[in-house]
Amino acid sequence: MTDEIVLTVHARDGDARLGELSTPRGTIRTPAFMPVGTAATVKAMRPEDVRATGADIVLSNTYHLLLAPGAERIAALGGLHKFMNWPHPILTDSGGFQVMSLAKLRKVSEEGVAFKSHIDGSRHELTPERSMEIQRLLGSDIQMQMDECVKLPCPPEEAERAMRLSLRWAERSKAAFGDQPGRAVFGIVQGGVENNLRIESARALVAMDFHGYAIGGLAVGEPQADMLETIETVVTCLPEMKPRYLMGVGTPDDLLQSLRRGVDMFDCVMPTRAGRHGMVFTRHGRMNLRNARYADDPRPIDPRSPSPMARDYSRAYWRHLVKSGEILAMMGLTEINLAYYQELMAGARKAIAEGRLGAYIEETRRGWTEGEAEGG
Repeated sequence: MTDEIVLTVHARDGDARLGELSTPRGTIRTPAFMPVGTAATVKAMRPEDVRATGADIVLSNTYHLLLAPGAERIAALGGLHKFMNWPHPILTDSGGFQVMSLAKLRKVSEEGVAFKSHIDGSRHELTPERSMEIQRLLGSDIQMQMDECVKLPCPPEEAERAMRLSLRWAERSKAAFGDQPGRAVFGIVQGGVENNLRIESARALVAMDFHGYAIGGLAVGEPQADMLETIETVVTCLPEMKPRYLMGVGTPDDLLQSLRRGVDMFDCVMPTRAGRHGMVFTRHGRMNLRNARYADDPRPIDPRSPSPMARDYSRAYWRHLVKSGEILAMMGLTEINLAYYQELMAGARKAIAEGRLGAYIEETRRGWTEGEAEGG
């Protein structure tokens, strides 16, 4: 254990890094996938089951916890770790993205964002200072600056406006974070898919000396090639010995292609959301268990999966549960997906250590393709 949050890089394979992010609440093995526990829970999963899939850290969200049950209430109940019975590291998003995407009515100003709750229409204001105050009250280990995220595609001038506002909010966020021993605050690089804006944003944030750096505003409508080009541009501007976090990404292939470019941390709702709707990710590609082809299929999802849910129950059974709307389907398929994402990351870490990441990625992608060709 450590009193600070420190990244140690143990091995490299090209631009990919194998490391450990040490925190007072435990070590995060990198590259790392963080399950999304938006409202103080990873949907359909008990915290101990999330941990059993291999997760070292989860993500929760400032916007949702501000609206319910309230940051002050969580603080009075002992903080977010105790509240959700997750004694391991937690990262909290600043809430800026959710305000932009979920709030009913919102007005962005230099000061912050005034908005109406998507739940009950109540009025709120989120500023960089208030966002950091909420995250401090929650007690999260890694806190994110407040930023403005624009949807892509967008005009370059709109990307520039949001990027410059995010930089001014970054300064205020870091000042509001203050001195919190054992916790960290990350800056967020913005700028759409404009390389010059991304470089300017990254360099300005590095000058502010954050504990780590996130790449925000991607996987919001742009092609994968544009996303990867942006990552390559940004990574060259970031410090070698600080963690790099790609926000809200993504598919298994997105993760592999991004970590090979030097990204250390990921989060995405995809595996949990897909599981709740009957879709599973496997070594053989995606399977939509709503399809009639699985109605009489006695095979397990994947006999080699680390999840007993994937090994011990038939595809026919899972399809029956999905079609019947049974809660167990949401629980079991979510666990299968999280276990697969963690298995994918564990395999990448091992491959980096052995200097064979390229071969691992090709083997993995071939498995997806061949599985789909076989009807798996």
